[in-house]
Amino acid sequence: MSPLPDTAPETARPCLPKALAESPVFLLGRLGFELKRRAYEELEAAGASLWDYGVLAVLAEGTCGAQSSIADRLRLDRSQLVGLLDGLEERGLVERRRDPEDRRRHAVSLTPKGAEELTRLRAIVEALEDEVLAPLDSEERAELGRLLRCVASRANGRSAPRDEPVAVR
Repeated sequence: MSPLPDTAPETARPCLPKALAESPVFLLGRLGFELKRRAYEELEAAGASLWDYGVLAVLAEGTCGAQSSIADRLRLDRSQLVGLLDGLEERGLVERRRDPEDRRRHAVSLTPKGAEELTRLRAIVEALEDEVLAPLDSEERAELGRLLRCVASRANGRSAPRDEPVAVR
């Protein structure tokens, strides 16, 4: 019995079934996985992690300095955050101090070096965003961002930015 002939040209790309190609949930999930993978790789190549970026971004807002609050905002186990903060502190990117109001808590702050690192990491993430969103003009990007924030806040209120109301289910 002879093997089946290869009828697909080498340049052909695999096609999704129509039901998947037209499903926003499937496409968002697939795109999310790909973007997370690429961001992970690019940040790792730059000597950082997605979690480093998240912690630095939270601290840069200046609204969340307690270790427990940072863990909650990023949905990290508190013991996992301790390890992350140890690494960031060793690199001089964050500083931890005992909270004078409650000696059991640590207040965490971004150092000037940490602010510089965040700027560098943001540039990496923004370059990835620009690449992925290249087919959209600035108005379409703004609208996509608005729609994604709306959907994310309804699916999970913790995904809404602080200054935007959370959609109620």
